[in-house]
Amino acid sequence: MSAVEDRLSELGLTVPEVVPPVAAYQPAVVADGVVYVSGQLPLVNGELPSTGKVGAEVTEEKAYELARICGLNLIAALKQAVGDLDRITRIAKVGGFVASTPEFTGQPKVINGASELLGHAFADAGAHARSAVGVPVLPLDTPVEVDLIAHVA
Repeated sequence: MSAVEDRLSELGLTVPEVVPPVAAYQPAVVADGVVYVSGQLPLVNGELPSTGKVGAEVTEEKAYELARICGLNLIAALKQAVGDLDRITRIAKVGGFVASTPEFTGQPKVINGASELLGHAFADAGAHARSAVGVPVLPLDTPVEVDLIAHVA
């Protein structure tokens, strides 16, 4: 087990199986030492735990938890792409999308669910640049989707 997986186990988490793509794309692609991970939904065993808009059907706290699940699914895609998670030298960029009502402005707090998980899992290499954007709708009516770019040794 990698040091990354050891840190996840401290939180009571294990790396899940990779979520199968819901369209024509790869979960992750490695090119020239960079790993591009496709947007991950908060799927658990193939199911969305919640649907709807943050600020309406979904609370900010629930959306944070959903973003955390997205983060775990990002880690699964990284592992599938590179094998040993300890080969990841930097999580460079995280992109977070929050399907929210027009008046909801807490997108950064929601995406902290993924960012804080990545920071814990990858320690110093988990510090990253980030976007947190509100959007009107996401695939399958999910409240949250997160992608990332990482560097691999």
